[in-house]
Amino acid sequence: MKAVFSATARAALLAVSLCSCQSVSATAPAATDFGSCLAQLQQQARQQNLSDRAVTTVAAMQQQQQVLELDRKQPEFAQTFGQYLKTRLSEDRIRKGQEMYARHRVFLDQLTARYGVQGQYLVAFWGLETNYGGYLGNSPTLDSLATLACDPRRSEFFTSEFLTALQVMDRESLQPAQMRGSWAGAMGHTQFMPSNYMRYAVDGDGDGRVDLFGSEKDALASGANFLSHLGWQAGFRWGREVILPEGFDYSLMGRKNPKTLSQWASLGVRQADGSALPDAQLQGSILVPSGHRGPAFIAYDNFGVIMNWNRSESYALSVGLLADRIAGGGDLHRQPPPDQQALARREVESLQLALNRKGYDVGEPDGIFGSGTRKALSAYQKDTGRISDGFPDREVLDSLLK
Repeated sequence: MKAVFSATARAALLAVSLCSCQSVSATAPAATDFGSCLAQLQQQARQQNLSDRAVTTVAAMQQQQQVLELDRKQPEFAQTFGQYLKTRLSEDRIRKGQEMYARHRVFLDQLTARYGVQGQYLVAFWGLETNYGGYLGNSPTLDSLATLACDPRRSEFFTSEFLTALQVMDRESLQPAQMRGSWAGAMGHTQFMPSNYMRYAVDGDGDGRVDLFGSEKDALASGANFLSHLGWQAGFRWGREVILPEGFDYSLMGRKNPKTLSQWASLGVRQADGSALPDAQLQGSILVPSGHRGPAFIAYDNFGVIMNWNRSESYALSVGLLADRIAGGGDLHRQPPPDQQALARREVESLQLALNRKGYDVGEPDGIFGSGTRKALSAYQKDTGRISDGFPDREVLDSLLK
C-alpha cells in the first residue's frame, strides 16, 4: 500500500504515499508508446537480474485502457459517513466475520501471541478488503501494473511495483494468469501491493510458500506481520464510541488534538453507555464524522496504525467497528443521521473558495473535504455562532455561498 492493500482506487492512492518500494529500484520509462515502454521495462528487468521467465513475460503484457480510465476518474460525490458505514457493516458482513473468527480462532490466537494483533482486527481487514476472500479483484495484475508504469502520471512508482510483481511471480512460482486483483495492482485476500507482498507477506500455513491468493492463513499472518511493523500496540483497542457533553468545544476534535482519558473525562466526555471513562493516561482524539448530530468516537494510537493501512478515517472507523461486532460487541448507541446528504466535489470546491475569500485558509481548493477544510469550516462556524463541529451541512454551505 501504501502502501497497501486495497482493491479500490483508494488503495492505489495509498500505495503512492506509503509504499517503500524497496524491493526493486527502478527508473520510470521515458517512452509513452506502450510497445517502446515494454522494451524499456524488459531492459530494466534484465538489469535487475530478474529471471529469463520474468523478462519474457514483460513482452506479453497487454495495455489495459480501463485501468487508465479508472486511474483518472474522480468520484463526483463523497459518501457521508452514514452511507459509507451502511455499505461496509452490513449484517451479512458482520455475521460472516463472526463465522470466520470462530473458524480460525485457534490460528488467530497464535498470531496474536506472535505479533500482538488481536484476531478480530485481522478478520475485519480481511472482510473490508475482499469480503473474506469473496472477491479478490479480476484485473490482470501484471498487465495493469505495466499499463500504469507506461503512463507518465505515476510511472516511477508503478514501474517499481511492476518489477517487484515479477519478483513475486518468480519467488512464489505463480503463473501470470493467477495474478489477478485490483486495477491498481493490489493482490490477494488482504490486497497487498507487490512491494508489501515482498516485504511483509509470510508463510502462515507452513507449506513453504507465501500464497496470498489461495491461502487464508498466509493472508491473515501477513496482515498481522504488516500491522506489527506499522506499530500496532498489543492489548489495546482502536478506540470506542463516546458521548460528548452539552456545549462541547469542537475546536478540540481531530487527530491532531489528543488528550488523555483522564483529561477527556474532566471535560465531561463519557462512554457510550453513560459510564465514566477510565481514569487513565491513555491518549485519544475525538472524532465526529457525522457532525454533532451523529456518533462521537475517541480514537487511540491503534487507530492511527489502521490509517497507515488506508488513510481514510471512515475506513479506519469501519475496521474498528467491524472488529468490535466480530468480537461480540453491540451496535452504535447513536447512529449517523439518515437525512445527511453527500456534497458533490464542485460543492466542496465552492465551499473551499468561499472560506478562503472570508479569510479561513483551506489552501488550494481541490473539491476534497479534508482535515484542513474541516478546521477552517469549524472556525467559521464558531465565529458565526454555530456549533463548530466542522461538518458541511446544507445550511452552512448556503450561508457561505450567499
